[in-house]
Amino acid sequence: MTLPTDTAAVAALDAKLAGMDASGRLRWAWETFGERAAFGTSFQGAGIVAIDLARRAGAKLPVFTLDTGLLFPETYALKERLEKYWGFTIKSLVPDLTVDRQNEVLGPELWKTDPDLCCNTRKVVPLRSKLQTLDCWITGVRREQSATRTDTGIIEYVQDETNPEHSLWKLNPVADWSRNQIWDYIKAHGLPYNPLQDRGYRSIGCTHCTRPVADGQDERAGRWTGFNKTECGLHTAFRRKQ
Repeated sequence: MTLPTDTAAVAALDAKLAGMDASGRLRWAWETFGERAAFGTSFQGAGIVAIDLARRAGAKLPVFTLDTGLLFPETYALKERLEKYWGFTIKSLVPDLTVDRQNEVLGPELWKTDPDLCCNTRKVVPLRSKLQTLDCWITGVRREQSATRTDTGIIEYVQDETNPEHSLWKLNPVADWSRNQIWDYIKAHGLPYNPLQDRGYRSIGCTHCTRPVADGQDERAGRWTGFNKTECGLHTAFRRKQ
């Protein structure tokens, strides 16, 4: 199905989906795009909930993750647990450069000297390649997560900043959920989750760039400590078309 992408049409669609619950939004994505829509997940709580809602709603949307080669052992173990729980394979996308090769080509421990370049190499480039195959990218982004995400739409039409001809839909089905709602759902349904969450890690990325956060801090305050950086670039490389 081809949807109109002018500003007024996108706003109207966003308003329509805002009037649905998250399960309805995911059923809409499945009915509209089929397997040309897919979840990208890093196994945060919101992503786990959104995928579970889709499966319960009969929306068999594909799921992929970005394996940077620098994830916590607990994250790799969670991927395996979720695959068994849901009964399907979560596709892993890997960078062209191994970590060792990146150290040789771009410098050792790049995450310490240029975390933007490290994130771009290990996350953004593989994502761009994957999104070329999709019409709709589904995320677990929530407005409450950080100051940079407060204006997140339920659905957005986004454009690749490096390739203006590449645009696609971006669905954020739990954008309006609170952290408490997410974790109430996880506990109520007994969903697997990352045990690091119980140790103060509220947003979990690569081992070298993630730390626990204090109560009252933004969920993403524990990422890239010491740098003026709160986003890896996945959600800023594709910006909403105005």
